[in-house]
Amino acid sequence: MKLKSIFKKTPVTKPEVKETASQVKPEVPEGLLKRCNKCGKGIFTEDYKKNLYICPKCGGYLRMPAQKRIAFLTEKDSFEEWDTGLTTENPLHMIGYPDRIKSLQEKTKLDEAVITGKARIGENEVALMVMDGRFLMASMGEVVGEKIARGVERATKEKLPVIIFTCSGGARMQEGMTSLMQMAKTSAALKRHSDAGLLYITVLTDPTTGGVTASFAMLGDIILAEPKALIGFAGPRVIEQTIRKKLPKGFQRSEFLLKHGFIDKIVERKDMKTVLEKILTMHRLTAEEIAENTGNNAVFNDDIAVASEQAAGQTVKIMRKSRKQKLSATQKKRASEKTAWERVLTSREKDRPVGEDYISGLFEEFIEFHGDRNFGDDAAICGGIAYFQGQPVTVIAQMKGKSTSENIERNFGMPEPEGYRKALRLMKQAEKFHRPIICFVDTPGAFCGMEAEERGQGEAIARNLYEMSSLETPILSVLIGEGGSGGALAMAVADEVWILENAVYSILSPEGYAAILWKDGSQAARAAKAMKLTSYDLYKAGFVEKIIPEPESYTLDSMMNVFDNLEENISAFLENSKKMTEKERVEARYQRFRSM
Repeated sequence: MKLKSIFKKTPVTKPEVKETASQVKPEVPEGLLKRCNKCGKGIFTEDYKKNLYICPKCGGYLRMPAQKRIAFLTEKDSFEEWDTGLTTENPLHMIGYPDRIKSLQEKTKLDEAVITGKARIGENEVALMVMDGRFLMASMGEVVGEKIARGVERATKEKLPVIIFTCSGGARMQEGMTSLMQMAKTSAALKRHSDAGLLYITVLTDPTTGGVTASFAMLGDIILAEPKALIGFAGPRVIEQTIRKKLPKGFQRSEFLLKHGFIDKIVERKDMKTVLEKILTMHRLTAEEIAENTGNNAVFNDDIAVASEQAAGQTVKIMRKSRKQKLSATQKKRASEKTAWERVLTSREKDRPVGEDYISGLFEEFIEFHGDRNFGDDAAICGGIAYFQGQPVTVIAQMKGKSTSENIERNFGMPEPEGYRKALRLMKQAEKFHRPIICFVDTPGAFCGMEAEERGQGEAIARNLYEMSSLETPILSVLIGEGGSGGALAMAVADEVWILENAVYSILSPEGYAAILWKDGSQAARAAKAMKLTSYDLYKAGFVEKIIPEPESYTLDSMMNVFDNLEENISAFLENSKKMTEKERVEARYQRFRSM
């Protein structure tokens, strides 16, 4: 044997080793798992479907197929689909585009990116339209626009409210200008629906962008949104490329839009049907009540006399009696129990009931709506819809808050321009749906600040005075604390103005009055007396119609008698309001202020 052969490398054959069960990688059945596009974690497909297409690990909202959303929202077997089978004309003759549409139709079992039809939510019949992001990102092409326009037109004809669930990447690039024109077409159809006095609710889901945002998505009488949905005109990537800056966290999300006044409410998916049913029912009851009361003969309040009615088409002449009132013996006695300054201090007491107490104490099922649709949501004014003794009403209250943190959040009850614009938006909405408006006034005055001036504080107050004077629905304003200057008047151009016994209503705070007139703010007590700002002074002068008595110590513990009194009087006010036509109501309100 040669020596070198001893060191020669020879291949060694490894013995065959069988893999154990622990070493074998399991094969996951197709469709069993899905990766969450929010947190990136794997989740069982069946789990997130049962959880309304919400990731059970991060809580992220995943896209819910239109068919599943309809089944969740509507009563069983109540959905009747409209306008199936519409096909695109391929206006730009894009190669491959028809094939892409056909492929998506087979995959999603949808005709297009929106399903439209009629259904019931609770006892309410609605025209329901649901967009589906699985179909070309629910972009708006001619078929989407046509289905929505046809659906809105049919809803107008059948006098149905419309609900649209939006989800879209915007205009459909493959259809060019035809896609762009759908923005105008759908918006015009919704204007006619609105002019017919019908309700339109939009629900914004993730994502809602581009031409859909800039048309029908943001035109709802009431705009709801799912949590953390991306909502905007330009997409985040486009904005970042344009401004060459990283966008802040949360920019263009639902919470951002709520803060900036563009949506009414964020609603979790599990609560959506309940919230929609409440809103629809309130509006259905209002419509039914109006229908029942059509044809009632109108009469005027006691202080209005119809002198004569001229030939058809001419204005009814209205003569008002003197607004000055005499105090009863009991009122005179109570008026003398406190000085004007003492009543000012009482109106400012920290434990005195505030706006939110009146809302919770007098109304049921209050739903708060947010935002002025222009800049922000002012926490100093709270408004929404509720039931009063079973009748839907719009309630708006100036809010001071109960604790230091709430005082700061609500700016101590001093509204900014967006607060007055929110109030006016809700009042105009109440007029459209024939709901009475009940306002609770409690403010030291409108906020005086540089930002408020930049955003048009004076214009916002003036616009409220201007528009409220001609709103055709009943308006009642109740002064519950401080009524400071134009900031209070902007919510008190009403058919009647009532005042709690120790509330005040004045051109300015006594301190400011003394500082201007006598150059000495310490003369506030003297100013309060001179200003005649107490409830009794105001009643005698004819600036308020009613004084609501208060207990000696008016707190949450002693408020029930006051609330009972208010409830009885509000009920009578609403009943009397039904006896007037809209034209007579507006004329009476005009004459109320014209005689001052």
